[in-house]
Amino acid sequence: MKYSVWPSYDRSWDETIALARFAETHDFDGFWYADHLMPYRADGTPDPGDALECWSVLAAIGALVPRVRLVSMVSPVTIHHPVLLAKRATTVSHVAAGRVVLGLGAGWQVNEHAAYGFELPEPGPRVSRFAEAIQVVHGLLHDDSTTFHGTYYSLTDAPCSPKAVGALPILVGTGSPRMLRLTARFADEWNTWGDPDEVALRTQRFLTACEAEGRDPATMRRSAQAMVHLDGTGDGALAGRSIVGSAAQLVEQFARYAELGVDEFAFPDDTLGDSPGERLDTLARLHDEVLRHVP
Repeated sequence: MKYSVWPSYDRSWDETIALARFAETHDFDGFWYADHLMPYRADGTPDPGDALECWSVLAAIGALVPRVRLVSMVSPVTIHHPVLLAKRATTVSHVAAGRVVLGLGAGWQVNEHAAYGFELPEPGPRVSRFAEAIQVVHGLLHDDSTTFHGTYYSLTDAPCSPKAVGALPILVGTGSPRMLRLTARFADEWNTWGDPDEVALRTQRFLTACEAEGRDPATMRRSAQAMVHLDGTGDGALAGRSIVGSAAQLVEQFARYAELGVDEFAFPDDTLGDSPGERLDTLARLHDEVLRHVP
């Protein structure tokens, strides 16, 4: 199993590039970055906190850090037009010599949509819009030209040149049945949140969607993430979305992810410490005391 780092988008640029360079020198496979325009608030009100822009960060990391994969987690099609997403991703692919993964999502964060005036439809039409967007992106990335006329998007003989350097995988992060079927139909990678028990449940839904779409699940890379509490007691841990324990206990839990077919696990840094130094120290401990010992 591969491992990636995932800094919060409110970290400073200095901490962000330091973490990417840490990943590069400590054999982490990837660098993930959330595509949001402001921090989340559950009550839907705007948050004035810092939030760096995802694709600008990925381009800069691609130019400065020569090895790790660069993953957008995940770019909402309610905010980004799919043509612009395809062009951004292919451009960063050239900057980074083919190390880009285009993560796509249907959109969900209420406060950023409300504050900036982006429409956030109800779940049904939101997924319908996503279904069109992923078809548009897939066509632009793979075909010489794309013609598509739907409810939300219309393209006629649209090129997307140059093409990406090597493969440019499409990743979808989801757990809902309809989105999973779209993932099985068009995506190259599937991502989900959860501890091993939750990922096991979601994996069964993923396999059902692949069967319905005639997709061999072995042809799709799978990734997961959870809040990691090294030496934690479980206080404050989000049920179903956190893993907690000593280094030895975390080794067992990561081994379970591997047994479930997870190819890559990313570490959100929210629970790794209160300062840049603490977060890097915790990642170093995880690298030395946990990841090296996962079977």
